[in-house]
Amino acid sequence: MKRYLLSILILMGLFFYSTAFAHWADLAAAEISVNDKTVTLVLTFPTGLVADFDDDANGQLSSLELKHHHLELESYFKDHLSVNSSRETAQVRLEPSTQNTPGNLGLGTGSHTTLTLKYIFNQAPDKLSLHYGLFLPGVSTASCLATILNGRKTDTFVFTPESPNLNLASARVSFWHTLKSFVALGIEHIWTGYDHLLFLLTLFMLGGGLAYLLKVASAFTLAHSVTLSLAVLGLVSLPGRLVESGIALSIAYVAAENLVRDKESAARRRWLLTFFFGLINGLGFASILREMAIPRQSLATALISFNLGVEFGQLVIVALAFGLFALIKRWRYEARLRWALSAFAVVMGMIWFVERAFVI
Repeated sequence: MKRYLLSILILMGLFFYSTAFAHWADLAAAEISVNDKTVTLVLTFPTGLVADFDDDANGQLSSLELKHHHLELESYFKDHLSVNSSRETAQVRLEPSTQNTPGNLGLGTGSHTTLTLKYIFNQAPDKLSLHYGLFLPGVSTASCLATILNGRKTDTFVFTPESPNLNLASARVSFWHTLKSFVALGIEHIWTGYDHLLFLLTLFMLGGGLAYLLKVASAFTLAHSVTLSLAVLGLVSLPGRLVESGIALSIAYVAAENLVRDKESAARRRWLLTFFFGLINGLGFASILREMAIPRQSLATALISFNLGVEFGQLVIVALAFGLFALIKRWRYEARLRWALSAFAVVMGMIWFVERAFVI
């Protein structure tokens, strides 16, 4: 029995530890500026797309590597990212970027590269369109969060394998595309945010019926919706390192409470604890939206649809947790398993806390 539990914990540890670094590994970000005869893209993308040119295999292309592989990289981007005009084909110029990797998106310096692409026309282009094809093969969740600056107009667009094209002439994104894209982002954020997943599972570890799970989930929903909205509107702001460290510490604290407090006492105040830590998680959810310069006319749609996506993903987790714990309850080793899972969550939470607060 002990060996069985140990095997489960080791496998879970490997999964959560490795996937914690893979969060948003398939995400890219772009700032697209349209100015007279030039379209400039400041692009942050997964270095894995051009891994052959990462000579030192550190997960990021250096200025020396960009210079050494300049022609190959230009050819690659010409094939996968094009800006077209009805009048002529633009000349493409690749340059190192002076901008840093967007900090709020969690795109690590060891996984993404930022560079600048300039598309230069001889005359002012007409009917501009952009095709984005920089997606990791076989990854359906791959996306690029784009901010478009066209004259006085600012808009946002989410490139996906299903929506790779954008008409830059109007730079007006439809309501339905914004709704669909940000709902999908919300679902992906909760399902691939393995620290958020572990936090929710740790909250549910006390057991209880469906009413208990829904009460805890509702407290979490209310709390993170408040801070998500406030952060995106710019009314609340905390350093990303502090927020991510706080999320990790919340996992360890709740799991430790599962171990040291009696079940009934912990369950009575679990909703209040959930609300408090949900406020911190909401700031984590907001990071991706805050990095995008979402225009005022699209902000409400993006915020509400992203939150709807998070809630849908969370409801699925609640349903799965209810089924899982109902199944475990029939097992005679239920208490040992719950103890082992909580102990595992304490360890993972503290590992993430140390990494986020002091290492990364």
